[in-house]
Amino acid sequence: MQSVQWIKKPEPTSYTAALFDFDGTISLIREGWQPIMYGYFVEVLKETPRAEKEQELQAVVQEFVDRLTGQQTIYQCIQLAEEVQARGGEPQDPLDYKKEYNHRLLRHIQDRVQGLQEGRIARDELLVPGVEAVLSDMYQGGLQLYLASGTDEEYVIAEAQALAVDKYFNGGIFGALDDYRRFSKAMVIQDRILPKIGSSKEFIGFGDGFVEIENVQNAGGLAVGVASDEANRSGIDRWKQKRLLEAGAHCIIADFRCWPQLRQELWGGNEHAVFHV
Repeated sequence: MQSVQWIKKPEPTSYTAALFDFDGTISLIREGWQPIMYGYFVEVLKETPRAEKEQELQAVVQEFVDRLTGQQTIYQCIQLAEEVQARGGEPQDPLDYKKEYNHRLLRHIQDRVQGLQEGRIARDELLVPGVEAVLSDMYQGGLQLYLASGTDEEYVIAEAQALAVDKYFNGGIFGALDDYRRFSKAMVIQDRILPKIGSSKEFIGFGDGFVEIENVQNAGGLAVGVASDEANRSGIDRWKQKRLLEAGAHCIIADFRCWPQLRQELWGGNEHAVFHV
């Protein structure tokens, strides 16, 4: 069983709502998306009049893609447009960059989604280990569960359905919109979750990205950083771990196989300290 790395351990309390990120926290369908985005963005910047050498462009792209990971994809595309302009190029609309990136990524993951839908791929192969037990436990314990992702909402819903985890999210599934100002993970917390609970201390969030952990921590909830190694499905991703600690995670886990330990520590030996049933 994987262990829990506590940074700020809270007193046992009663949780009534939980927020989950999707990619890397629940789903492994999009594992490998970073090289696709890096490669495409470098291609774009290489065509600008004042483009640096490819190795330098790769470093520039990786820095801003990684820094903006967890936000809606459009923000990485807005930054790409700014980088094009800074090098004397004529940028496209960021939505056009997003559409092309989505096209390339969907081609990469198409077989995974179809394999799930047709039963050729077992769901467990594309779920972060142990996550379904957590979702089921919390759902049956009476929590309101919310899913919020920087991936486009239509894809999040479709992929959650392919993994058969959509049924757990009684609070709703939320994702990026073309009108990107109408959605953010912080908005889901402030507009959907906090008004429905008695105290922010009743709120717990799980994510593998800087943004959702920072949002949960800033809202006064308990932030669980999921430093999942998506490619190997085991152990800690050290880059994620560092970012999650910087974001203010209360604890770090590799995946959800540590749920028995985490559950016990949150309950404090009292089942009703965590879930209202």
